[in-house]
Amino acid sequence: MASEAQAPSRRSELRTRIISGVALGAAALAAELLGGILFAALVALVGLLAYLEWTAISGARAPTWARGLGGGCLVVGLLLLEIGNGALAVALIAAVAGLALAAGAGDRAFRWMGLGLIYTAVPCAGLIVLRQAEPFGWAAILFILLVVWATDIAAYFGGRGIGGPKLWPAVSPKKTWSGALSGFAAAVAAGGATAGLTMGNARAGLVLAVPLSIASQAGDLLESAVKRRFGVKDSGQLIPGHGGVLDRVDGLFAAAALALLIALLGLGGDILVMPGAGGTAGVAQ
Repeated sequence: MASEAQAPSRRSELRTRIISGVALGAAALAAELLGGILFAALVALVGLLAYLEWTAISGARAPTWARGLGGGCLVVGLLLLEIGNGALAVALIAAVAGLALAAGAGDRAFRWMGLGLIYTAVPCAGLIVLRQAEPFGWAAILFILLVVWATDIAAYFGGRGIGGPKLWPAVSPKKTWSGALSGFAAAVAAGGATAGLTMGNARAGLVLAVPLSIASQAGDLLESAVKRRFGVKDSGQLIPGHGGVLDRVDGLFAAAALALLIALLGLGGDILVMPGAGGTAGVAQ
């Protein structure tokens, strides 16, 4: 009887989750297709909200001026990156994060502020930089988004529908191996299809989707571990059915950070490319 009573609530929760997910996804796709300062501003906003949630989770709300300085430098740095002042952007964020970590030797709040700044700045910078690569920057971001979304969606439904052994119960009690493998399989399929349709290189998409899907799931587990450490269920309540911004982008952040590294190493083929670099032989060929 209890299970039957819970069914309508679960359906309502799933409906809310789907509606908010579709709305957020549509906004993200529109911004990334338009690119430019609009996309950079959206990424900076997401980064700022994630940083504020990270510091709230870890109890690093004070001193308020330091928390505000970190968030402000994050936004300014990411916008500087978009308008072509990459060196200044990196120097600004690295200096503030470094000072926070140094101060963290005597104050844990500063330590978590510094870690939060790095955690949010790297993937956000990756999204902005990879979008700037022409002519397929838009396709690179689309590729990352669809790989991450396929991982999340398939893992959610695969885990609920199949069940079975838990993936890492000490960190995330609800995640299962069936969900993880379902997410991985869906991500590889989505990556191959996306790369094939947008850049005519399905094989590259299949190859690159593998590490990005793994990174996405690892990022989800990392955020779960941080929340469990501080006894927090959700990073916030901003997104109906999903919790906070950080709950929604934890996998994307990890995948975007890895995508940036792959591009920097020249291993992204024609998909994950630094601006001005052009296609490379890399693993994707």
